[in-house]
Amino acid sequence: RDTAQFEVRDVHSTHYGRICPIETPEGPNIGLILNYATYAKVNEMGFLQTPYFKVNNGVINYNDVRYLTASEEIGYKFSQSSVTVDENNKIVDELITIRHNYNYVIDKPSEVDFIEVSSKQMVSVAAGAIPFLENDDANRALMGSNMQRQAVPLLQAEAPYVATGIEGDIAKYSAYNLVAKNAGEVVYVDSQKIHIKNDKGTTDKYVLRNFERSNQGTVINQIPIVKLGDKVEEGELIVDGSSFKNGELALGKNVLVAFTTWNGYNYEDAIILNEKLVKDDVYTS
Repeated sequence: RDTAQFEVRDVHSTHYGRICPIETPEGPNIGLILNYATYAKVNEMGFLQTPYFKVNNGVINYNDVRYLTASEEIGYKFSQSSVTVDENNKIVDELITIRHNYNYVIDKPSEVDFIEVSSKQMVSVAAGAIPFLENDDANRALMGSNMQRQAVPLLQAEAPYVATGIEGDIAKYSAYNLVAKNAGEVVYVDSQKIHIKNDKGTTDKYVLRNFERSNQGTVINQIPIVKLGDKVEEGELIVDGSSFKNGELALGKNVLVAFTTWNGYNYEDAIILNEKLVKDDVYTS
């Protein structure tokens, strides 16, 4: 850490789709502690891979997903996921931006070999949860992605009005949210357990975690979102974890904010908050 120079810490072109260029600590470990990009995985040799759809003569084959390492990308041409596609999966733009050997060129869709699977592919899950990330200053985006991990669960969680769409996926793959193993009817529910009688005649029992301590010193609390007599489908959400609301990540609140400048005097200065935020337990954790 003491001897690591700028070249070691800097973002490299081979990080694309494998390591997030945004999420890293602000202190002495900046650029040394890194996070996986959203779709990255490690192969049997220990190399990071990122997925692409195969493109043949301008037509995308969504059934052919290829995971490539940085060295395997050399020589191929890659298109961004934001290109316009018709009902036959053919790229309709006349000219598109193509990445070839980590340089960007403008060329025809027929030249493309692979296309990225998502616009969130190059960033981590935390950075992917920041709306309009591409319009943010990189330093502020770094702060935002780090601070999301420090959010303490609120008493009254609220999913964001302005979101990126990844919030539901975070909840889906979180260990704190429970989904029904089988379709059936809720025959018993309280704060500690849920019993669902499935179509096979047996009863699925789910034990909830109540006010347990997490490794970060915050609370783990699961709340049932089904009622007695509810019919549930297989894979349907039945329990919200702390920091989730109706199966979506809910770290903060949707507060109404009015802000005005006053001759530059209030630059980076205090902002007055309504007393109701305290009285109504809006931000009480």
